Amino acid sequence: MSLPVAVPSKIVCAGRNYRAHAAELGNDVPDEPLVFLKPPSTLIGEGEAILLPHGVGRVDYEGEIAVVVGRRARNLREEDVADHLSGILPLNDVTAREYQRTDSQWLRAKGFDTFCPVGTPVPLGGIDLGAIDVVTRVNGEERQRGSSGQMVFPIPFLVSWISRIMTLEPGDIVTTGSPKGVGPLEAGDEVEVEVVGVGSVRNSVRMAPDA
Repeated sequence: MSLPVAVPSKIVCAGRNYRAHAAELGNDVPDEPLVFLKPPSTLIGEGEAILLPHGVGRVDYEGEIAVVVGRRARNLREEDVADHLSGILPLNDVTAREYQRTDSQWLRAKGFDTFCPVGTPVPLGGIDLGAIDVVTRVNGEERQRGSSGQMVFPIPFLVSWISRIMTLEPGDIVTTGSPKGVGPLEAGDEVEVEVVGVGSVRNSVRMAPDA
């Protein structure tokens, strides 16, 4: 299947941006945004399979609200962020949890091929960035539900803050953290992340082919 987005130069992710999610994994909320990168090679679209690598232990779903950059952005003010975004979309920040716990940085845990399912972006239009709901379901059962209003660092603040570190190019994806309720995926599962009023991305889960 083809991707529902153009391949970005980078995928910038926020960690521990919901207090309850930070707490469920035994972590404190950071004083400033905690950001990391996922490589573009992680991207897959609707209906494609999340591949569980052999020997990595627990692999978790993390349903998130993500935005796509529409105009080159550097040193943005918060009030100008919406004008530099072209869309909003659901994203699943799939994570090899044991590697996240053992590694001093998260690239390996977050960076396996197929570890970033994304849905089709929808223009912001009149969407209130402070009142967006995200829901994750596994095999039809709701596992996560959160709102952008619960974020420690709201979307405009987060994008502005990131733009003061790195230039955001058109097509870049910024994803904004996961609410509580993350959990493991098993081969044979089907996982769906929905951004309410925007759309969803649904993926099967299976073991990766032997190396």
